[in-house]
Amino acid sequence: MRPFLTILFTLASLSLAHAHAFLDHADPKVGSTVVHSPSVVKIWFTMEVQSTLTKIQVFDAAGHEVDKNDATVDPANKVLMAVSVPKLPSGMYKVIWHAVCPWGHHTTGDFTFNVAGP
Repeated sequence: MRPFLTILFTLASLSLAHAHAFLDHADPKVGSTVVHSPSVVKIWFTMEVQSTLTKIQVFDAAGHEVDKNDATVDPANKVLMAVSVPKLPSGMYKVIWHAVCPWGHHTTGDFTFNVAGP
């Protein structure tokens, strides 16, 4: 009986780990340097996210939020979220994200990208 319970609890814990939305990839790419300012920052998560509870914020090197506060989940692709940004001057930018999956599990993270040109 004990081996059965061990296997059961192991499988249950593995399935819980998959019930969280994590960063899959982003545009601009994580840690990248882009020549021109993006107009939108996009994040693809590893699973669907709740549009009302998930957000993306973009900050400049001084810690000021520079996005247009219009983050939305793509209704046709609920793993994709985007936020608009104005024309960004050259410099380093930090993206902070908070994701909530349909089961209510929260994850957070951040990454940077650099704008090299005007």
